[in-house]
Amino acid sequence: MTKTRILIADDSGFMRLLISDILSENEGMEVVGAAIDGKDALEKVKELKPDVLLLDMNMGEYDGIYAVKNIMKEAPLPILILSSVGNTNLQPIFDALQEGAVDYLNKPSRGNSKIRLIEDELIQKIRSVTRAKPMAVKAVTRNTNKHTFDGNSKYDLIVIGASTGGPSALEEIIVSLPSNLNVPVIIGQHMPTNFIAPFVKRLNKLSPLNVVVGAKNMEPMAGTVIIAPGSGNMVLAKKGKKIKLDFTEQQFREYNNPSINSIMLSAAVVHGAKTLGVILTGMGKDGVEGMKAIKEAGGYTIAQNEKSSVIYGMPKAAVQCGAIDKSIDIKEIGSFLVNSL
Repeated sequence: MTKTRILIADDSGFMRLLISDILSENEGMEVVGAAIDGKDALEKVKELKPDVLLLDMNMGEYDGIYAVKNIMKEAPLPILILSSVGNTNLQPIFDALQEGAVDYLNKPSRGNSKIRLIEDELIQKIRSVTRAKPMAVKAVTRNTNKHTFDGNSKYDLIVIGASTGGPSALEEIIVSLPSNLNVPVIIGQHMPTNFIAPFVKRLNKLSPLNVVVGAKNMEPMAGTVIIAPGSGNMVLAKKGKKIKLDFTEQQFREYNNPSINSIMLSAAVVHGAKTLGVILTGMGKDGVEGMKAIKEAGGYTIAQNEKSSVIYGMPKAAVQCGAIDKSIDIKEIGSFLVNSL
């Protein structure tokens, strides 16, 4: 069996040793080296050519951001962020993802020895990012222009699902949308609960649209982008003559809290043929049933194409089951959505 070769970059010798012990216990993984900061990580990546870099963020002058930026320029490979910085400030994590890191995992905040609490999740994340296609996302420019829409829009709702690689892909789409967007956007992004609010804050700052966290009884309005919270499975429901957000106790096989299928299946029921569905980069099959339902209801379905996907899992599954009308590069999805309206 071919082992996944991993380089660990962390300025704590104890942490490097602890992580190395955890990974070495797994038959499918091999730790090929360790680096003490971002500069050392760059040199070791070029020298050892690992399959995955496990990267801390806070490492003195040559930190994680330095490593991601320079590695993506000189020797790109899948990078998994493993850092405690996310317990207090998530902006560096989002910056690293924008520069090309694939995924992230918080170190436990209660001390280095607690790293074993996330052992299973760490192994799973490494397996996931090993299949990723590393790519830096170009800086996105805020769209402050207004768009001329027809009096009656062809669609009433844009619903988007994303997982691994999604934060950067979503930034690219949301920032490209015009300030006078005439429909609401609802998003299900697989993300730890504590990451949602900072991500919403970041998108709200980048976009002229109003970006918010979804809440019970909220009414989706034109020009508003709603991100599903990670505390439950969100749905759209008709309440009298209005459509509002609610949550379901139903559990979904592919993923829960937030389930993309939960959002999309309810959108297909409530909005039917007036739904624009989008499935973006990510592992697994969450959103596939939802996209199928939107297409069967007469709505239009879009998948991020393989070339621009960090992990071509969810889009590929949706394409293979015939649920997709069109596959598009991430750079073009925003303008395609606007023109579809």
